[in-house]
Amino acid sequence: MAELTLRRRIGLAQVVLYGLGVTIGAGIYALVGSTISLACVHAPVAFVLAGLIMVFSAACFAELSGRYPYAAAEARFVREGFASRARFVVVGLGVAMIGIVSAAAIVHGAFGYLSSAVPLSPPVLLALVIGGCAIVASMGIQSSVGIAGVLTLVEIGCLLLIIGGGLWAGRDIAGQAALAVPATLSLPVWAGVMAASLLAFFAFIGFGDVVSIAEETTNPQNTLALGIFLTLGITTLLYLGVVLTVLATNDLAEIASHPSPLTLAFTRNTGLPEIVLVAIASAATLNGVIVQILMAGRVIFGMARDRELPGRLARLSPRTATPVFATMVCAVACIGLLVAGVLAEA
Repeated sequence: MAELTLRRRIGLAQVVLYGLGVTIGAGIYALVGSTISLACVHAPVAFVLAGLIMVFSAACFAELSGRYPYAAAEARFVREGFASRARFVVVGLGVAMIGIVSAAAIVHGAFGYLSSAVPLSPPVLLALVIGGCAIVASMGIQSSVGIAGVLTLVEIGCLLLIIGGGLWAGRDIAGQAALAVPATLSLPVWAGVMAASLLAFFAFIGFGDVVSIAEETTNPQNTLALGIFLTLGITTLLYLGVVLTVLATNDLAEIASHPSPLTLAFTRNTGLPEIVLVAIASAATLNGVIVQILMAGRVIFGMARDRELPGRLARLSPRTATPVFATMVCAVACIGLLVAGVLAEA
């Protein structure tokens, strides 16, 4: 009987949706107000600069993932570069833990809304959310990425609704764009822009996780490289449109004083109640959990297949050809972190 392997089923569109899903998250919702507070009307330039900085990381990931299109790709890059098994293990476990902790953080952030909408005890509710996302991540790769892709489209649709609402409401977004580039070399102005760009940088972190599905991507040498750059380009354009819309909708004093300027722009431009944005954002957070658990499971599988972790973690499901056991181990670790955190706060 032939040995089970991961199946190359993912095309360019799915890679881009996966990349957008793992990149666009709560960061843009939380960072808009902070970046505008630092750079004022020049905040759009800060996001452009952050995107340009990420081009160098994108180029590295694109090149290396083409050379080593395997699960646990980031750890494989380190092992090949330094010829060190120890570094392979450390980096691999570190990347997996980032996925587990990120998934836990996303669910923890949405816990208040979830607990008010679903009347279950915290441990049961957390286990259901993480367990459900782990089941999706354990499906065949096309099904997993397909479901995550739908949630990604919901998340992107929310941002496009904010931008489109601004255009429909007649906001002067073009005029705001003309004001974005500083017409001065003043040190305080550019210091604010650079500080804001450092903050905006965190809204782009995550697209590198695309390499975790390299072994399940068709023609990875070309597909992954193009997918990574498309992800970065689309993300930058979306962020730019959102920031310009927020600036065109609200004055700087309101943005500085309001806890969520993005929500303010949404309600003013669309006429929809705030709960609609909350519901969309909460549903979209599930996407972040799915892709983080999927990524962590693939990394653990890749390390186990290279005999750096127990062999059972390298087993694939005969039905789905996915590392179900490794994925569930990551989900259990995520639930443990969440339950410990909730109990500690109680």
